[in-house]
Amino acid sequence: MRPIRPAMAAASIAAVLALAATACGQSEENGGDKANASAEQGTERRIAIPQELKDRLKEHGIDVDKWRNGAWKDWDGEKWLREAQDFVNPIIEDLWDPDRMREAETPPAQPVDRGISGDEGVTDPAPAPVDAEAVRAPYRANAPEAGKVFFDGPEGSMVCSATVVEDPANPGKSNMVWTAGHCVHAGKKGGWYRNIAFVPSYNDSARPTAELESAPKAEVAPHGVWWGDWVKTSEQWIGQGAKTGGQGAPYDFAVIHVTPEKGGTEKSLEETVGSALPVDFDAPAAPQIAQLTATGYPAGAPFDGERMFGCADRPGRLSVQSDEPTMYRIGCTMTGGSSGGGWVAEGPDGEPALISNTSIGPVSAGWLAGPRLGVEAKAVYDAVSRKFAGE
Repeated sequence: MRPIRPAMAAASIAAVLALAATACGQSEENGGDKANASAEQGTERRIAIPQELKDRLKEHGIDVDKWRNGAWKDWDGEKWLREAQDFVNPIIEDLWDPDRMREAETPPAQPVDRGISGDEGVTDPAPAPVDAEAVRAPYRANAPEAGKVFFDGPEGSMVCSATVVEDPANPGKSNMVWTAGHCVHAGKKGGWYRNIAFVPSYNDSARPTAELESAPKAEVAPHGVWWGDWVKTSEQWIGQGAKTGGQGAPYDFAVIHVTPEKGGTEKSLEETVGSALPVDFDAPAAPQIAQLTATGYPAGAPFDGERMFGCADRPGRLSVQSDEPTMYRIGCTMTGGSSGGGWVAEGPDGEPALISNTSIGPVSAGWLAGPRLGVEAKAVYDAVSRKFAGE
């Protein structure tokens, strides 16, 4: 059992001190030359570093000029920051161009939640596989809250999936995105991923990969690129999370606060895409849920990460360890890259609400599991909301 890995891009530019967990995939074996070329091109990008970021880099003993001139490519453990307050993610304009987005590969799915289900140790029979179905294009009309997360890790560029969610401190004007913890932080043996960015309605027209090579950025990223200016995941994921075995999976969730790459707009992400989902932190146990739908951009074979898919199924229960809370589990053939994608069910008011996210799955596709969101998840969500209250 392993986390659904984020998709990794062949290019390996890393310009931000941020990182994601095992939600990523590996770059192709022959991608080394291209990755090195991309990294060299990256050093030519003159990074404008605000004073606040300079101060934070200096606090960690990082030479600002060396960092600006290429040291950001160094994934030395001392610079792979582990604490939430150390997350820094300066915008590098046009870093995530269509080619680099397309080359990013799949990330892994992750772990589980404690003490909220009352049925720890319970595992239902494995569900029958449910074939993932393509989401109807344009995505802006049929799944406006969904999109892709791109980021850089020590092994290259990767991708996950994510969902625009409501911000209680800024009603109707949310800049908050929900994803998996392993899509932003590597867990107990790593730190934050870098260059974390969100692209809502990626490949809005569902073009095949061959056509995307010549598609303008406006079609690939119809709402633009939104960079993470803050991110928070659970302390449990940071302390326990691992690439395999489901470690940390019950706490494998994260919230990214984003800002537009180009700036110059007063519209929030929610206003830009036209929607945001509420998050239900008190959703019923699996036996009381008639159906939920998981959405994402699977990138592992037979998928290529360029189109959005979904699976609808009645959830069952999965316990990774007997002393941990159970996770939701559904039949689904989505693969790596779908990590972090939202799981949506009917909320208390009868309207759709996000109740989980894709976290872990078997090596061979067939089912997915996601954490049941409780007090720990709400604490992460509320902390990000409070930090940007009124902005």
